Amino acid sequence: MQRIFLFLYSIRAFILFVVLELIAAWMILNYNSRQGAVFLNSSGQLTGSILHTKRNFLEYFYMGSINEALSEKNAMLLKRLENLSPSGDTTYFELDSVFAHTYDFWSAKVINNSLHLHQNYLTINKGRKQGIRQGMGVFNEQGVIGRVTGVSNNFATVISLLHTDLLISSKIKRGGVIASTRWDGVDSKKAKLLYVPRHVEIEVGDTVVSSGFNATFPEGINIGVIHEVNEGEETNYLDITLEFTTDFSKLSYVYLVENSMRIELDSLNSETNILPNDGQ
Repeated sequence: MQRIFLFLYSIRAFILFVVLELIAAWMILNYNSRQGAVFLNSSGQLTGSILHTKRNFLEYFYMGSINEALSEKNAMLLKRLENLSPSGDTTYFELDSVFAHTYDFWSAKVINNSLHLHQNYLTINKGRKQGIRQGMGVFNEQGVIGRVTGVSNNFATVISLLHTDLLISSKIKRGGVIASTRWDGVDSKKAKLLYVPRHVEIEVGDTVVSSGFNATFPEGINIGVIHEVNEGEETNYLDITLEFTTDFSKLSYVYLVENSMRIELDSLNSETNILPNDGQ
């Protein structure tokens, strides 16, 4: 302690000089408006720059929770949009309110994703406790991703569109031709569009969307774009390759959709001996 006092005593002249300088600066800034304004402007810019840097630094660590919150909000907005938008091929009556709320939407984060197998799956961070059920459709802002196939309390497994056994009921947007999309296990960016008759006129670049003909997906969710059309060999159908609109290598947040009338539809199909098929 004595050494500290001795050190301060040895630089007493410098300390006195600094104190007098600070007092002089304070007097100049307080009693001269121009110099005060310049100082406040400069210090404000410095402080703002520091705070901006601090905010960017903190936002980097909060980005995950921010994205999750936005995903939840988008799922809620999708549900509201579905409720407010009657189908284009129907006439709206007051009685139609009985059929409102056909689709419900959730959001979730992808925590595992396979790409290079013949049977690929995803894992999401929500499960039975969050209302997720087997059979829900999964998509994002780019297009269809797959269907929930297994559910635990807090997680769910999704059979990916990159699975050779999954058929998605599809429709060529221009012309409304119904078909089925199935991945052939070759290229993770492309799939086959099946059951399109030879006489149908199709052009490269045509958009393929979900048909709405099953209880998994609403009508109009993007699936892909026609990439190549050839005459099928020894078949009455065209050999069509489409390119996915979804980039399966960059999946992060997804939406889940459930038809609230699915149980009734499945019950009706069971009673009439119609087997549910996502492909047709």
